[in-house]
Amino acid sequence: MLKDRLYYQDPYRTSFKVNVVREGEEDGRPYAVLENTVFYPTGGGQPHDTGRLNGIRVTDVEEIDGEIRHYVEEPLNALVASGKIDWMRRHDHMQQHTGQHILTAAFVETAGCPTVSFHLGKEVSSIDLDTELVIDEQLDAAEQRANEIIMQNRAIETRWVTREELDRYRLRKEVAVEGEIRLVIIPDFDYNGCGGTHPYSTGEVGQLKILGMERMKKKTRIHFVCGNRVLEQLGKKNSFLKEAVGLLSVPEEETASAIRRLLDTNRSLEKQLAEAADRLLEVEAQSLAAGGRLIKASFRDRPIAELQKLARAAAALREDAIVLLTVRNGEKLQFVGARGNAADASMKRVAAAALEATGGKGGGSEAFVQGGGDISLGEDELLAIMAESIGE
Repeated sequence: MLKDRLYYQDPYRTSFKVNVVREGEEDGRPYAVLENTVFYPTGGGQPHDTGRLNGIRVTDVEEIDGEIRHYVEEPLNALVASGKIDWMRRHDHMQQHTGQHILTAAFVETAGCPTVSFHLGKEVSSIDLDTELVIDEQLDAAEQRANEIIMQNRAIETRWVTREELDRYRLRKEVAVEGEIRLVIIPDFDYNGCGGTHPYSTGEVGQLKILGMERMKKKTRIHFVCGNRVLEQLGKKNSFLKEAVGLLSVPEEETASAIRRLLDTNRSLEKQLAEAADRLLEVEAQSLAAGGRLIKASFRDRPIAELQKLARAAAALREDAIVLLTVRNGEKLQFVGARGNAADASMKRVAAAALEATGGKGGGSEAFVQGGGDISLGEDELLAIMAESIGE
């Protein structure tokens, strides 16, 4: 029976000794099935325990067809197994999972938002709320209520019930399992069906901190941490802040305003650089147009968007201009073609010839084309093909 499993009987138990039922292998991974176990298998949003069996590392624990498989680094080859779980990992999972119960119930109580899914990550956990919009005031209210429940150190009860007995409890959501049903209860606050491991009181969660939120389609994902992870996040963020303060040479409380000033300066510089680049491009276009009606040039390692601007600028300077440009960027050989308002050459014909030569993709209009492909053909060779296509 489920309730006889050692990790349910005592979630604080870390070691045990039992008989080995059988050993097997799945996809090259050896595993052992035991008479009973302290190792919690992955399920209900909570990751599996890790530890050792007879000194051999347990890397994964899964329940398959009613049996719990302990995947080990090498076969046990034993009739009896002595096991020990990684308590730090188990206790962390107990804190995060219980924190999720509390936070979920807090959102229902303070904002009327139910949780539709839960993920217990290695560093940060998350719940998905069944709503598209959560405002900061709702986050603050839920976090405050959750920490009130934690600080009150309320008892956490577990009960095994039948489906017929469920009507006696104000469950937060419908229970989907059949047969043995396990409830995790924080009296007068949260009643929920759950198969995870939990401490005996809410105080053991320590504290809970919401780190942020993001919209996921029609849901809202809330990222949070509990217990020791709060201190880890605080230490990490303090380290980042300390480094930023050192780089900015400002007091800690002025960090945000100093960053805003830097961003404003950066945006101003980017605008100035863009304007200068446009002026340089105009000068280059004038130089190209001074050479006559047919403007041909090849380049290396220049963005195709820059050549598009250059071709348009050069074509605008002479109504009879025909502008043919090529560029090699790594393995790509690209081209641009443009004409002035009074020129009658077909740029589509230019593109057709260039694309046939490069085996690439591109297109445009009678007045402007672009494209290219991956080919060893030289830039000047492609220029000649483009010019020849319009009798130049």
